[in-house]
Formats: sequence, C-alpha cells, structure tokens
Amino acid sequence: MNKFKPMKKTFYWLLAIVITIVAVIYQRKTGPTYDKKLSVNVNDTRYEVKLVRSIEIGSNTEVKLAIDDKTIAARLFYKQFMSDDPYQSVDFEYKEKPVDSYLMNKVFKITEDKGWFAPVPEQPAAGKIQYYFEVTDSKGTKMYMNKTPVVIRFKGAVPSVVLAPHIFFMFFAMLLGNLAGIMAIFKHQRYKFYTTITLITLLIGGMILGPIVQLYAFGEAWAGVPFAWDLTDNKTLVAFIFWILAVAMNRKKERPVFTIVASIVMLIIYSIPHSMYGSQLDPETGEIIQGWIQLLII
Repeated sequence: MNKFKPMKKTFYWLLAIVITIVAVIYQRKTGPTYDKKLSVNVNDTRYEVKLVRSIEIGSNTEVKLAIDDKTIAARLFYKQFMSDDPYQSVDFEYKEKPVDSYLMNKVFKITEDKGWFAPVPEQPAAGKIQYYFEVTDSKGTKMYMNKTPVVIRFKGAVPSVVLAPHIFFMFFAMLLGNLAGIMAIFKHQRYKFYTTITLITLLIGGMILGPIVQLYAFGEAWAGVPFAWDLTDNKTLVAFIFWILAVAMNRKKERPVFTIVASIVMLIIYSIPHSMYGSQLDPETGEIIQGWIQLLII
C-alpha cells in the first residue's frame, strides 16, 4: 500500500492547485479595482472597452475608450465619489500614442496605444472619482454608465520589491492552506506540517508585508480592527486568527477539524474580491476612511 502514498500526495497537491487557481480567477473577475469591461456599439460596430477603476498617483490620469473610429465625438462626466458636487465634463480626444520599442539596441517608434482619451483630476491616495460618458455617432448620442457611475480609486506607487513578495506569499499561503485542509480531510499525517507552514506564510505575506503595501498605497499601515473597517485588512486578520487556532489545537493532539475549518474560512475570505471595502479618503477631513465599492453595478 505504501506505493500509493506518493500518488495520493500528488493528488492532494493537484486538487489544491486547481482550487487556488479557480479562486484567483474569480477574484480577478470580480475585484472592484480591475478595469470594468463594457460593450459599446458605435456606428453599427461593437467595441469592448475597459474602463479604468484604479490609477497610480503620478501616472497617466486618463480614461480611455478603445474605439478606433475617428468620426465620433465622446464626452466624459466626472465628480468626487459620493459628493454633492455637480458633474464636470471634458471632451475625449482621439490619440495615437507612439511607444518606444527596443530591438538590437535600436529604438523604433511604433503605435501601440490608440483610442479616445479624457483626463481626470488626480486625487490624493485613497481619493476617488466617479464618472460616466457619452458617445455621439451617426445614429445619435448615447449615455453609458450614467445610472451606475464607474469609480476610480487613486493609490500611491508600491515598490515591486515589496509588492511582488506580498502577492507571492499571500497566494502561496492560500495554496498551502488548501493543501492542509485537503490532507486534514483525508487524515494525511503531514497536514499538521502544512498547517504550520500556512500560518508562517500568511504571517509574512499578510501581517508583515500587507501593512507595508497598505502604507505605500494609501498612507495607512493598518486600517482594520480596532482602528477602522478596511475589509482587506480585516479578512487577513480573521484568516490569521483561524490558522493560529488550528496550529495551537493541533500542537499536542491531532485535531484535523480545526485545520479543515481554517482552510474553509481562508477560501471564503479569498473569494471576497480584493479591495471590495477598501480605504477611502474623506475629502473634508483628509482622513482615510472606508467605503463600500459596489461590485455588480459599478
């Protein structure tokens, strides 16, 4: 029977990888800071545009419509998120932006980015702008997203030396957590080892690197309990507590149920889209608060 043990372990790893990949894909498709995809019909041609919902401070603060039709006109309407201010407007301008391409130490000018662009005013970290737009073609003028405006959140730049390991450890923790939970279900003797490793990776990625990322992006190292209600921070804290409990309860005696529960809780928490209830700047006080970002309509 021993010859089947490696096969079982391989199966556990494959199942954990599949679950993790599915969770990652779901999070990317539902996250409120990823570009919103929208279908736009212009002069009987359908275009799939991506509407920006996250802008890094100091970068290009423009909304782009990837519509390759120079005969139309388009206008952007924007204001501060959830404010009583009236909407301001600005015309989109068609641009073909040359991008430097390098080949054999020579620089070539090529056109990669073209479409209609409209600027929005840059906001401080965690500041937000809501917007909608209209397009006028040969058939007339049509409004898009005016009933459910798109929201842009501004953030500071996070160094890749901090962001990359944070992302790695967070998703590696999820993979190991899934593996530990699966092994605990089948009572594999190594589940205790992976329970401990999951806690360590979550500590590094979520409780150490996470606040550093938050500090760079929004000027607040921790915006969760007991100081505020940032969901990203709070869900990391909840997962961390459950894995501490799982390690503690399995230290002297095998109690796989605690690892199973911790694994399920982590999977649920990771299924909550990143930044769904994220940091938000109060424009009146200048303080970082939290605000709900609607997922289905924004």
